[in-house]
Amino acid sequence: MEEKIKINPALQKTPVAEQPPLVRNRNFEEVCLGYTEEEAKAEAARCLNCKNHPCTEGCPVNVKIPEFIALIAKGDFEAAYQKITETNALPAVCGRVCPQERQCESKCVRGIKGEPVAIGRLERFAADWHRANGKKAETAAAQNVKGKVAVIGSGPSGLACAGDLAANGYQVTVFEALHTAGGVLSYGIPEFRLPKAIVAEEIDALKAKGVTFELNTIIGRTITIDGLFEEGYKAVFVGSGAGLPSFMGIEGETLNGVYSANEFLTRVNLMKAYLRDYETPIIRHKNVVVVGGGNVAMDAARSAMRLGADNVYIVYRRGEEELPARKEEIHHAKEEQIDFRLLTNPVKILGDENGKVTGVECVRMELGEPDASGRRSPTEIKGSNFVIDADAVIMSIGTSPNPLIRTTTEGLQTNKRGCLIVKEDDGVTTTREGVFAGGDAVTGAATVILAMGAGKKAAKAIDDYLK
Repeated sequence: MEEKIKINPALQKTPVAEQPPLVRNRNFEEVCLGYTEEEAKAEAARCLNCKNHPCTEGCPVNVKIPEFIALIAKGDFEAAYQKITETNALPAVCGRVCPQERQCESKCVRGIKGEPVAIGRLERFAADWHRANGKKAETAAAQNVKGKVAVIGSGPSGLACAGDLAANGYQVTVFEALHTAGGVLSYGIPEFRLPKAIVAEEIDALKAKGVTFELNTIIGRTITIDGLFEEGYKAVFVGSGAGLPSFMGIEGETLNGVYSANEFLTRVNLMKAYLRDYETPIIRHKNVVVVGGGNVAMDAARSAMRLGADNVYIVYRRGEEELPARKEEIHHAKEEQIDFRLLTNPVKILGDENGKVTGVECVRMELGEPDASGRRSPTEIKGSNFVIDADAVIMSIGTSPNPLIRTTTEGLQTNKRGCLIVKEDDGVTTTREGVFAGGDAVTGAATVILAMGAGKKAAKAIDDYLK
């Protein structure tokens, strides 16, 4: 007879241990320490195992959430991990960086009265338990039952697509422009949110399934998409992300000390500037202004503080309610003494006679009436200009896809933002025969889990196409 789980009636999530804020804001070790086995079982027991599983519908990769949570509640942690990986190839990553509060947890019935079940923390727990205790998968021979498929980019969409295709019998090669696989997981998200050892292990798990990785290969330069077809690939998936940074076009953006968030975070993360024994050149600035309010802005600001800054400011032209970053990231940033200057917009970056940043001239903003979309547009308050002293400015106001692939591939159409155009019915088939795309290359900058969802859709579409 199946063991019945006694429901934990607690209205609040089981607390999770974290590093103290004024300790962690000077190191790059992981902020959240994760659940113990007993804490995980207690939190899992809060799940009501609803009949319709609304949480699963809220997950872009349709993880069987109540099923894996029930296994944790019973103490069968390895089975919980295996249940997650039926649909999610990167559980240790998703458990850390997914915006669960806007997806699965937002649909949780327990959240109607009190807090929803901590689905993300439980997913992380299962993945971490497996890493520490589970049996490593044996390396599979690369299959060529159904032909060769090329995946461009080893970020979340590429990894998800490659994993599903390999499991379905294809010989998959992932082409990565950088010297390390992982895409934004490696170059963009800091160690304190997503340890790079975890990314490496998730990639090793794909290698064990037979996926091959070709690093230092720039599609459009090293080889073109046409060249891939000539080499015998039957289909190509473009998951090259959106790595081209945007700037404001204001005076002073060419001064020394102005960075794009991409450049800054790549130096810190991929090039390991956060480790003092590495020779990666990076200036440890004292007063840093980060322009923007998304997760990337939070990552840049919190990294700058950890590199030794005395003051780090988030400058954002709307109010706190409009900040696009995850609430958890905003909360952590505030705890770590990041100074939020909201309803504020830069109008000029100031410099000295040597061309180095000395400050940012800003203007105060106010929100007008809601527009047709319901969003209130910020307008400038005349004569409200003031200066924030700074020796560095990090621009984090969005990115767009690099134009290299579209300019070297005939028949591949893009929209005015440079994003690849795909068919509406499946969201992944491009205008070029045999070429599919997903993730930020199609949508512009978005979340890890949405990119993974697109990668999984593309894997199915490629399978259907090649059949």
